[in-house]
Amino acid sequence: MAQCGWRIVHAYNKLNDATVPAQTPIPRKDVIIDSMALSTIFSALDLRDGFCQILMRESDIPLTAVSTPSGMLWEWLVMPQGLKNAPATFNRCVTHLLRSVRDFAPSYFDDVFIHSRAVDGKSEVEMHKEHLRRLFALMRKHKLYANLKKCIFGAREIHVLGCLVGKNGVRSDPG
Repeated sequence: MAQCGWRIVHAYNKLNDATVPAQTPIPRKDVIIDSMALSTIFSALDLRDGFCQILMRESDIPLTAVSTPSGMLWEWLVMPQGLKNAPATFNRCVTHLLRSVRDFAPSYFDDVFIHSRAVDGKSEVEMHKEHLRRLFALMRKHKLYANLKKCIFGAREIHVLGCLVGKNGVRSDPG
């Protein structure tokens, strides 16, 4: 789904050339999808303006300085788009902050996929509500915000990284 509105992006070519690339693995699609096997109810969350939810290290703030045509100097207090390691840093932060719920809420950059099934006499809906409550408590604690317009709750099937995942398994996303 396309984002609406403006985003400020600066070409940090010189800073990026001097930056050592992060050695952070990308989450594996097969691991995420395999973790959803046997689940029967699903939700998907999109973290709103992902990079802007990560504070810059104070010593790095001056490195983000940008001058405007009007002569103003701006420094980013949150991680801006355009930094070489921003995607890896964001993904590493989200993965770390949500590590206690990864068994039922794996993340892929700014996407979180929640999946549940009936367990120990609790219905799939009861389990899913419990999973969502635990995830939301963590998000509240760590000040992570979701874009409600892009979230899906309590579905039988959701879009996951180019696939449709549901209680009947996985298939290619035709859209």
